[in-house]
Amino acid sequence: MNPRKLSVSVPETIASFVEAYKRDHALKTKSEVVERALTLLREQELEKAYAEAASEIDPAWDSTLADGLPEETW
Repeated sequence: MNPRKLSVSVPETIASFVEAYKRDHALKTKSEVVERALTLLREQELEKAYAEAASEIDPAWDSTLADGLPEETW
């Protein structure tokens, strides 16, 4: 991975939390804390997107399972 440097400004309460989390979890850098947080945020967004996509599936689509064609065909 080739890290890209970002500069962010956060309220003091967030900065203090980042420092405490880094210390409490024996992380080497504040960047590791931010990376963990953003990874969790991305996972939450993906879960929401997958749930939304799953709710859009047309129940009639299941009838195509009986068409005799394996999924690999299309």
